[in-house]
Amino acid sequence: MLEEYLPFMWLIIFGNIENLILSSQGVVNGVNPKILGGLSIIVVIIWLVLGTVLTEAAIQYSNVISFIGGLAIFILGIQAVYGAIKNLRSKGSA
Repeated sequence: MLEEYLPFMWLIIFGNIENLILSSQGVVNGVNPKILGGLSIIVVIIWLVLGTVLTEAAIQYSNVISFIGGLAIFILGIQAVYGAIKNLRSKGSA
């Protein structure tokens, strides 16, 4: 059964990193941590259900899906670091 999910292994790993990046962006922007945590849990459950149900249909596109997911995570990471540096610089000059 786990063999079905092996093509998506890196997407699962990068998805967890993406969740951490988005959470850090929320913290930097001052979002309520309880709301942020609740929304994160809801999104993870939705992705779990979608991933479980649609794995059969998506298996032929696993390389494309992994590439797009990795690219999105890379872009979000750059955006998060840029926002954090910008926030630190604005606090440092105040």
